[in-house]
Amino acid sequence: MILLLLACQPKVDAFPEGFAFGTATAGFQVDPGCPSRTDCIDAASDWNQWVTDPELIADKANHLSGDPLSMGPGHWELYEEDLDRAAQMGSVFRFSFEWSRLFPDGAAEQATSVEELAAHVDPQALAWYRDYLQAMQDRGLTPMATVNHYTLPLWVHDGKACNADPDTCLASGWLDQERIVPLITLFTAFLAQEFGPQVDLWLTLNEPVAVFLGGYIFPSEDRTNPPGISRIDLGLQVAQNMAAAHGAMAQALHEGDPGAEVGVVVNLGQVLPVDPEREEDVLAAEHMHYLYNELIPGLFLTGAVDADLDGVAESTLPGVAGQTDFLGLNYYFGFQVIGLGRPAPGFEGYPIMDFFPDGFDFDPALLGPAIEMTAAYGLPIWITENGVADPDQDAAQSFLLPTLRVVQEHAESADIRGYLYWSLVDNYEWNHGMNMRFGLYEVNDESKERTLRPIGERYQQVVADHGLPTESQ
Repeated sequence: MILLLLACQPKVDAFPEGFAFGTATAGFQVDPGCPSRTDCIDAASDWNQWVTDPELIADKANHLSGDPLSMGPGHWELYEEDLDRAAQMGSVFRFSFEWSRLFPDGAAEQATSVEELAAHVDPQALAWYRDYLQAMQDRGLTPMATVNHYTLPLWVHDGKACNADPDTCLASGWLDQERIVPLITLFTAFLAQEFGPQVDLWLTLNEPVAVFLGGYIFPSEDRTNPPGISRIDLGLQVAQNMAAAHGAMAQALHEGDPGAEVGVVVNLGQVLPVDPEREEDVLAAEHMHYLYNELIPGLFLTGAVDADLDGVAESTLPGVAGQTDFLGLNYYFGFQVIGLGRPAPGFEGYPIMDFFPDGFDFDPALLGPAIEMTAAYGLPIWITENGVADPDQDAAQSFLLPTLRVVQEHAESADIRGYLYWSLVDNYEWNHGMNMRFGLYEVNDESKERTLRPIGERYQQVVADHGLPTESQ
C-alpha cells in the first residue's frame, strides 16, 4: 500500500539544495490602509506627498492615480497575519525600512554619529520594527532588508518644491550629493547597529534606475517618481549620487554588521529591435542595452562613469568598487525599441539616446537573458522581485511555472541563491495606486480581507515540493 501511494505522488524536478523561496514587499506600498490603527500612513515621506497632494494629482504630467492611501492593505497593523502567510510561501521575506518613519523630524540632521542619531529616533516606529523582525524570526523567516526602497523623508526631499523648480528647492533629495550621502549613510549605520543581530541579508537601494529615469529623465505613465521632471543632466547626476551612496551605505553595513551580506537591486532586461531588419532599430537596441544593462549596473558595481553617454567611461567614482557582495535582480519584462537615427528630443548631445521604447515583452523566457547578464558580473544572485500584474486564473500555468522553469535551468550554471515573488499581498503600486494588483493574496480594499489567488496556491505547492512538476506530467 505504501509503495502504491508513493507511486501516485507527483514527480518533481527539484531545485538545488539550499535554494530559497520567499516573497517581497516594500513598506510604503503595504503599510497604509490599516483597519483600526491611526498611525499606518506615513505623512513624513516624499511619496506620501507625491500621491496625495491635490495639485500634484491634478497635473496630468505626473500620471498619478489619486487613489487614497487608505485603500492599501494595512500591513502596518496586520503584519502578524501576513507573516503567517509569508511563512507558507518560503523561508525568506523581503521588506524595507522607512527612513521617514524612524526619523520623521529634520532635527535628525544635526546628528554626526550613530549615538547622536539614536536620540532622534521615533520610539514607536523603532519598537514596531523590533517587533516586526521578532515576528519574522518566530516564524522561521529569514529577513532581507532594503534600506531604501525609493522613499525619502520630506526634510530630505520635498518632491513638490523640486517638481516646481529643481534648481531652487531646498530639500532636493538625490540632487544634493554633499547632503544626502552622509545622511543616508548615517541612517544605514544606525540600522546596522540596531538590527544587525537580526538581519544578515541587506540591500542598499532598490532599482536606482527607476528613481532617476522616472523621477528626473523620462517620467511617464508607466512610472513617475518624485520630483517627476525631465532634465537628463540632473538625472545623470542623481545616478552618480546614488552610486556614491550605495558604496558608502555598503561600507557602513559591513562595518556596523560584520556578518552582513550586502547587495544592490538592479533590473535588467533584454532589448529587442522592433524591426530586426531595420538598421536604426538594431543600433537603438544596442544603445539601450549598453545604457540599461551595462552602464547603469556597472556604475553601482565599479563606479565607472560615462557622463556624456558616448559609450566610453571617462572616470570612476571612489568608494564604490568592491563593496557589493551579491546582486538583487528585479525582472518583469524585456523591451522593444524603435531607432530614431538621431538623439531623441530633449537628449541632444547624448549620442546613444537615439531610441524610443515601443513596448514591453512579458515572455517568461526572457528572464533567461536577464539572469545571464546579471551572472556576467560574477556575483551571487538573488531574484529579489518577479511577478505579474492582475494574475488571472491561468497565471500559474502561463507565467509562474514557465518563469520558475527558467530560474531552475539557470540555477544549474549560475549562482542563484533564491527567488522572491512580488508580492505577498496586493499593494499600493506607486503612481498607479491600487490599479495594478501583484499579490499572491488578493486584498479587499474596504475589509482588508486577504484571499489566496490560484497563482498563490501554485506557488505554495512549488515551495512545499521544492521543485516543479516534471515536464512529462
